[in-house]
Amino acid sequence: MEKRPRHRPHREYADIPRKLVECDLDNCPVCGSELKPRRPWHTKKTIQTLQGPIFMAGKSKECVNLECANYGQHYYASHLGMWSLPHSTYGLDVLALIGWEHEHEHRQLVEIQRELNRRGVEVNERNTGKLYRQFLALLSASSETAEEKLATSVVKYGGVIWAVDALQPEGHNRLLYVLYEVLSGQPIAALQGEHVGKEELMAWLNPYQTLPFRVLATLSDGEVSLVAALKGRWPQVPHQRCQTHFLNNLAEAALDYDDELRQNMRRDLGSLPKVTRENGSEAGENSSASPLL
Repeated sequence: MEKRPRHRPHREYADIPRKLVECDLDNCPVCGSELKPRRPWHTKKTIQTLQGPIFMAGKSKECVNLECANYGQHYYASHLGMWSLPHSTYGLDVLALIGWEHEHEHRQLVEIQRELNRRGVEVNERNTGKLYRQFLALLSASSETAEEKLATSVVKYGGVIWAVDALQPEGHNRLLYVLYEVLSGQPIAALQGEHVGKEELMAWLNPYQTLPFRVLATLSDGEVSLVAALKGRWPQVPHQRCQTHFLNNLAEAALDYDDELRQNMRRDLGSLPKVTRENGSEAGENSSASPLL
């Protein structure tokens, strides 16, 4: 039997979707001044999801108000935490599927690994077990560990911003709700269930309402029960709809038309003769410029 290398395999994915995520905040939560986008990416990684691999990168912003206590402080693109855990290259939907299959379908880890491989997710049995333990840790949300991480964020930013998002693994009716802290981008806890309503969400969020940390704001998508639960637990703080969800919803209606327009342009312009230069070479020859279509 051929021995496999013990080091982490190098994977390359050609022509995969790219998702560039900006910081959700427009203003400094301490002084209220407008945050300035920073040029470098603070996170870049390829994530394996059930819908295929995707390259993700996050850009941060910083406070440039010289009189602010958080002058020069960086605020990161926290929505990256809704795709995968920090330092992980597997999507949260993969963790949710592993947890569901093992807990509710009683499938062995090797069976789940084969199912993931069939779906195009490259993972071995050992890493499947590691991802299952991450799923359990996310559900259990050790309060002591969470408080330590939140306390660090409070010292750095002056408070916390709670955000909740939900994902639904393909082929399952159960949702995985994830609570994370926006300023640090740290996932804190998770809740899995079917038809989760406002009261159940409020009960889940209750332990975090009693923490001795200043809450600056809350963030979520437009789900009615989720917005109601966050406003019910923290009624005195502003609530904002996630910009990523909002922009995706705006763009969704135009995507079909955009694809149709692109196909029509290729069909109508693809048969045109190539442009010839004065020296006889074709346009684009020995050029590094990318074609429009």
